[in-house]
Amino acid sequence: MPPDPSEAPATPLDSDLLRKISGTGQIRNFPARAIILNEGDPGDSLYIILSGKVKAYSVSPGGKEVVFNILGAGEYLGELALDGGVRSASVMTLEPTTCSVVQGESLRKFVSQHPDFALNLIKKLIRLVRHSTENVKGLALEDVYGRVVRLLLAHAVTVDGQLVVRERLTQQDIADRVGSSREMVSRVFKELQRGNYITVDGKQIFFLKRPPAAW
Repeated sequence: MPPDPSEAPATPLDSDLLRKISGTGQIRNFPARAIILNEGDPGDSLYIILSGKVKAYSVSPGGKEVVFNILGAGEYLGELALDGGVRSASVMTLEPTTCSVVQGESLRKFVSQHPDFALNLIKKLIRLVRHSTENVKGLALEDVYGRVVRLLLAHAVTVDGQLVVRERLTQQDIADRVGSSREMVSRVFKELQRGNYITVDGKQIFFLKRPPAAW
């Protein structure tokens, strides 16, 4: 299955490692739609998501939003600021979320004592680099149609022999993730439905046949 053009692969921590590192931080609870990190702010802490879901995103001066990633329980964020730089993206909760906030000094000590976490962190950074490369390639070489189809296929699962996108994705959600407008995404959906490639039933998207990579 092709990679999602807007989300890096998840790197959840196993339960034992999650328990150990979260125990070094301060537990914080956030309501839905709370901004927990702001792009450009200084930062030296790691956020371990214990429950809930967040999105990492950026907003242009004109108000256009692009979503970089969706993260859930067992994943972590904020690692890119540990070099002493500023936050590279803003982060907002999508639902009530509980995090363990590990300060930089505690994190560096934990990394030195737990090579399994260091390896997890290295693998995540490698995946982020690969993901960024795919994103650049997608934006440079694919049109909106190609990016939308790639995202939908990346989120599809096989149910009774048919590909289904079970996650609720609005056209605005898709537009935010592929760097387009909702109107353009709406046009792509109409073309896919007109060609009998997909059908939308409630909150789910069903693939009737695999669409071409390019229109």
